Amino acid sequence: MKTFEAPDFMQIDELLTPEELQVRDSVRSFVSKEIIPIVDDCFVNDRFPKELIPGLAELGVFGPTIEGYGCAGLNSTSYGLIMQELERGDSGLRSFVSVQSSLCMHPIYAYGTEEQKNKYLPKMARGELIGCFGLTEPDFGSNPAGMLTTARKDGDHYILNGSKMWITSGSIADLAIVWAKVPSDEDLKSGVPGAGRIHGFIVDKDTAGFTARDIHNKFSLRASITSELNFQDCRVHKSQMLNVVGLKGPVGCLFNARYGISWGV
Repeated sequence: MKTFEAPDFMQIDELLTPEELQVRDSVRSFVSKEIIPIVDDCFVNDRFPKELIPGLAELGVFGPTIEGYGCAGLNSTSYGLIMQELERGDSGLRSFVSVQSSLCMHPIYAYGTEEQKNKYLPKMARGELIGCFGLTEPDFGSNPAGMLTTARKDGDHYILNGSKMWITSGSIADLAIVWAKVPSDEDLKSGVPGAGRIHGFIVDKDTAGFTARDIHNKFSLRASITSELNFQDCRVHKSQMLNVVGLKGPVGCLFNARYGISWGV
């Protein structure tokens, strides 16, 4: 079947730099050759095509605006064009790349220590580590103010308890960016559920007490994995905490992600 080529009535191409055009055309070619031929099968069979991850990494679409750490260091327009072309192939694939880049790599880059950046970002850029973003909860959606997941300080560790819902890439992720409320002594004495200030943690998948369960029979985003995350006395070392407190952390990630999403939709 012949591919429809839409005319550039608004002459958008003339507004783009040679580098931006190269980025767009590279991703466009990948989508046409690698994603579109298999996307119907992925949708029907509720399958995420993990075999595409190395090719996506080679294109430099993971954390593309990050400077250094093996990332491409592209501008925001190039990132938007990447999202637009991936969306042309499938929303689930665009969502996967958006989560990896804006919701997982961005907080490590923006709020992480140098040790955290060096440990995770190069491997995430190469697609060797996959991340997920644990904010949405069963009772409160993506409203971080209503968060019930807690991280109670215990010496050099924090003990996480709670659950996250509708998490893209949850069951295949090697790490999760998890947002939880850290209660003070006064908060603990009050007994009020969800009391405390919001902090972010990098939780590796093999951490005891951390489990992920796939959500099946979705109506849309069927070529993307969606999961529920559970934390039961999950002990995380303080070195895995991100250097940000309050709503600034998760909201900053959401703003970064929504930029790319707006290009896609």
